[in-house]
Amino acid sequence: MIRVHRLNGQETVVNAELIESVESHGQETVLTLTTGNKIVVREPVTEVVQLTIDYKKTVYTQAQERSITCPSPS
Repeated sequence: MIRVHRLNGQETVVNAELIESVESHGQETVLTLTTGNKIVVREPVTEVVQLTIDYKKTVYTQAQERSITCPSPS
């Protein structure tokens, strides 16, 4: 999940896994989700992309730390 701000300043949390595209429209950025919903936010495209990358790094790092190595068959 990433934290972004709507145009009115209200903070909202978006499931980064559902972001299909991120488009710049002047001072606003439009997030299109796989559900078809669109969210207009203040953050620029580059920031939304970086937030998404950071989120995914955290998720994958935690998954690797929790993974259990199966013993090889004898």
